[in-house]
Amino acid sequence: MLLDHDTCYRAVAAKDARFDGQFVTAVRTTGIYCRPSCPVPPPKARNVEFLRTAAAAQSAGYRACRRCLPDAVPGSPEWNLRADAAGRAMRLITDGVVERDGVPGLASRLGYSPRQLGRILSAELGAGPLALARAQRAHTARILTETTALGLADVAFAAGFGSVRQFNDTVRAVYGVPPSRLRAEAARRAPAHRHHTGDGGAPGALTLRLPYRSPFDPHGLLAHLDARAVPGVERVSEGTYRRTLRLPHGPAAVALDLTARPGAVVATLRASDPRDVGPAVARLRRLLDLDADPQAVDGALGTDPVLGPLVAATPGIRLAGTADPAETAVRTVLGQQISVAAARTAAARLATAHGDRLPAALRSPGDPDLLFPTPATLADGLARNPLEGPARRAESLRVLCATLASGELVLDPGRDPDALRAELQELPGIGPWTAGYLAMRVLGDPDELLASDLAVRRGAEALGLPGDEAALTARARAWAPWRSYAATRLWRAASSATTTRRTA
Repeated sequence: MLLDHDTCYRAVAAKDARFDGQFVTAVRTTGIYCRPSCPVPPPKARNVEFLRTAAAAQSAGYRACRRCLPDAVPGSPEWNLRADAAGRAMRLITDGVVERDGVPGLASRLGYSPRQLGRILSAELGAGPLALARAQRAHTARILTETTALGLADVAFAAGFGSVRQFNDTVRAVYGVPPSRLRAEAARRAPAHRHHTGDGGAPGALTLRLPYRSPFDPHGLLAHLDARAVPGVERVSEGTYRRTLRLPHGPAAVALDLTARPGAVVATLRASDPRDVGPAVARLRRLLDLDADPQAVDGALGTDPVLGPLVAATPGIRLAGTADPAETAVRTVLGQQISVAAARTAAARLATAHGDRLPAALRSPGDPDLLFPTPATLADGLARNPLEGPARRAESLRVLCATLASGELVLDPGRDPDALRAELQELPGIGPWTAGYLAMRVLGDPDELLASDLAVRRGAEALGLPGDEAALTARARAWAPWRSYAATRLWRAASSATTTRRTA
């Protein structure tokens, strides 16, 4: 898919950071590619070409600018909007699927042959799946090289390279210098901010910047997470969200400081296996919706006469996503038709009864240390000791867990939203609301209104909008393709109205 040369060049000439991550600028005369906001003087228009991904630039023989670090930018919001094969593939590649399952595994998840998928990605993104995965590996390798004391051989295998030689060759090709030079330059830039274990083993406390596009509303995200935080599994305090994680190669714990510095969330990750750094970053970015384009969302919703004042008062809201799709599905079914507080209590009981303790090496005093139970554990436990409460909800939860554990139902960011909704609604006790909510939380679907949701309708009524589901659905057509963000604003309006009534 071609990019408009004049539009892209205007963004580069203006050093417009809003376009960082949406394309890269490749300069023919230097052989370097940059982010649009690179601080160096813009090259002449005739000397540049614009490519959709870093992988496309690398495949064309360009190396990354070491001044602007074009790989250290928010991801393209396009991958959240697009439900086609290219968008779904990009989400899975960033989650490390190619590293774990190879290109055949990626293609199988998407319903294509490896050759078909290669043609699609090459046509849409300018690079095939191996090149896209290679760019992802290079990015992870740079992070580990610059921010940990891992030996470079350990970095190579942690980032997913098959050999040290492949690692060295790739880093040289992508960044123009060997890994040792990257490490030395990083030490000179910020020696006081390096975090490492000191023993060359698995990283104990790896601190990462997760950049985002401004504006950003951290307080709304923190309030959402705090209201639903399961004791022992997650906690919110002083602008920081802490939780345990199950990652592909082992457990982990993370602290996400949403308010420490403008332009980025600061993540402190303690992982049992350094191979999980890349997948952890991808999942945390989806959890906080950090690849969103708030200018586009707010620009569209801000023109609405009712939502406009809300957008002006609180710009840059994000959709709360998930770091663990299976956990979110279990908690969603568990919380059907009960209050948020009651759902939190029920989830805490489930976690306490069936969860695992975080390994001692990953614990930090006062932080959560309980891993939410896996679907397999819950399927077995609930079969022997059914959940207290309504029998229908207990059976729905048991079937959901069994279906997830068997692999019949797959919840990952590569799913097609409509197909996922249909599969979920085939399970007992799961209706359109639950399916839509999971599409919003698990896939980051930006256009799910959830018009049947009671809080959404109450929020609409509080703002003078129709509270009837059909009428609200009709009124909301003008908010497409950002109806999920509109629903989030309606939720907040309902909460504000409730608080006002209680304090009046």
